Amino acid sequence: MNFAIQTKPGTGHSTVHRALPLTQQQRYRQGHDLDAYATLSRRQGAKCLAAAQEQQPSPFAAVDSEEALFAILKAGQGSGKIPERLIGAVNELYMNYKKAILGSGVSGADEQFVAKVMASVCERVLLQLNPEASYTFPSYHERILEPYNYYNFGQRYIRGLVDFHTSILGNEDGFREVEEQLKRGENVVLLANHQTEADPAVFALLLEARFPDLATDVIYVAGDRVVTDPLCKPFSMGRNLFCVHSKKHMDDDPDTKAEKMATNRKTLRAMQNSLNEGGKLLWIAPSGGRDRSVDPKTEENIPDRFDPSAVELMRALITKAKPEGHLRPFAMYSYRIMPPPKVVEKDIGEKRLVFHAPVGISIGKELEVDSILDGVEEKEARQKALAEVAWEQTMDAYMKLVHAIHNPDEAKNDPSFSQPWLDFPAPPLDQWL
Repeated sequence: MNFAIQTKPGTGHSTVHRALPLTQQQRYRQGHDLDAYATLSRRQGAKCLAAAQEQQPSPFAAVDSEEALFAILKAGQGSGKIPERLIGAVNELYMNYKKAILGSGVSGADEQFVAKVMASVCERVLLQLNPEASYTFPSYHERILEPYNYYNFGQRYIRGLVDFHTSILGNEDGFREVEEQLKRGENVVLLANHQTEADPAVFALLLEARFPDLATDVIYVAGDRVVTDPLCKPFSMGRNLFCVHSKKHMDDDPDTKAEKMATNRKTLRAMQNSLNEGGKLLWIAPSGGRDRSVDPKTEENIPDRFDPSAVELMRALITKAKPEGHLRPFAMYSYRIMPPPKVVEKDIGEKRLVFHAPVGISIGKELEVDSILDGVEEKEARQKALAEVAWEQTMDAYMKLVHAIHNPDEAKNDPSFSQPWLDFPAPPLDQWL
């Protein structure tokens, strides 16, 4: 039985109602997809638990100042409900976020906005630190919009960090092509470089004005860290995800390697089933993590090279799927708002810095797979050839994006770049609370 949460008019209290059509349950059972049915059951249980939690009054809801927030945190620390280490981490992040927001010069970017946003972050992170309330991600996770809207939660936090006046959308026509392909029931996979934990929010923020369905319906192929780190989890809960364990972290704990591999196999089945339905947009970072490469000439972060096996996997999945599929290189420029650590860290709980800065995304032309692989016979060579072309085209789009962001006057005269969000009046930042 699946449940949705509704609020009784005029009461503010939540009630639980059956919402999932019987036909969906039948589809799972008749297909004998036990993994999918088990995933559905876990999701139902998580929603019911969340519903119960949402009915409990939260002291964070009334926070409207820095002093009020830290008073709650210190009281929680004194009672043993809030870990001491969290206080220091929150204080560091709060001051960093406050500096970025107040220095942005954006209307509505005031101390109350900072306090309320950070209060919501603390509230959601504390839920994930509670073993009884912590959410476990299934192989396929659908974004959670009720009883708490985790999508808006993530968008609100990152929105204040984006300098929209100098941010850039590249190849708007390419996004329009993707939109049409999805409407025809075809699948599209974006082979993207990956720069920060904010990438899903950046993707959505730059597309919501012109392509709202692409912004919300995309499914991200997510590594284990974004679904296990308590600070990341609330933001991940607002996105559609296929959850996998990255090769970079597969051997971190030998005792869990077999379990991780089993999870990946389960996720692959979920991905293939989803692609067979058609009309799916997937975002994957074939490099296996965030970009750490740096251009020595400009000191800008640049895309890491793609893992040939990851690109080949996506090619195989869309080829096997019943509907037509398309692979497209995809460039993301976002590292300046949330720079990753210089090296890959094994431990969960990395230090996070945030800044107010421009971002950009750009989509490349569809990869002509048959042409790229023409005359290449050996299996490994074919995989390398496709990955190399995908990376080269992503790098080309990325470098053009960087140039446009650093040279806004030139970008305004280049039809391949646009800023569709500027066509609509921007409400004060505090209106998003």
